[in-house]
Amino acid sequence: MSFDKYKEFIEQGDTAILYLSVNNMHAIQIEPRIKNRKGEWVENVFQTMYGALKVQSVIGKKYGSKVSLSRGWAYVLHPTPELWTLTLPHRTQIIYTPDISMIITQLEIKPGSVVIEAGTGSGSLSHALIRCIKPNGHLHTFDFHEHRVSVAKEEFASHGLAKYVTVQQRDVCQNGFGDELNGKADAVFLDLPHPWEAVPHALAAMKNTGRQRRDSSFPRCYDELLIVAPATKDLL
Repeated sequence: MSFDKYKEFIEQGDTAILYLSVNNMHAIQIEPRIKNRKGEWVENVFQTMYGALKVQSVIGKKYGSKVSLSRGWAYVLHPTPELWTLTLPHRTQIIYTPDISMIITQLEIKPGSVVIEAGTGSGSLSHALIRCIKPNGHLHTFDFHEHRVSVAKEEFASHGLAKYVTVQQRDVCQNGFGDELNGKADAVFLDLPHPWEAVPHALAAMKNTGRQRRDSSFPRCYDELLIVAPATKDLL
């Protein structure tokens, strides 16, 4: 539970980043024992190209420490949204840090913001959004895929971020974000196959403050941009 705030020492239950090189990093769970494929509890030994790390050996060390592997060494780093983006398990294509920084800037997200995200995907953008809106804001993130929703909930809880985010399974293009979110969002971000279908629902969810409303989409190609841009403009 190490994403919520920075801490000096590695504790059991943390997610940490094992850094071997700029192109070779891994997110590891700091647990002394894990279940193997047979359901048996065994010592947690993480294998790398430079040998094995007995994960229990890093508990109590300072984040940033150099640790010994069986055939080399590595550093154990405190997790950040940027490092999580580089090491997370991919369930979908993800958005990377350069695009994430532009999205957050354009949406004017800040501490206390209420943000809607569709879809959740692998949670890359979600972690960055949560860091921006803490401690008083909230992220409502949606995905139509049941398994992705389930895994995202588990990850947010494991990372100590569950109090900042609500994850829901929902087809937002057909069913919107729910009446309870109408007029509540400071910003809406759409990363969907057909984002133009969700634009009316996004505008309904936005706060009517008299300021320019912040609704953003992430088009996958120029043809998609040609559809979603007029759809947004016509409803503003």
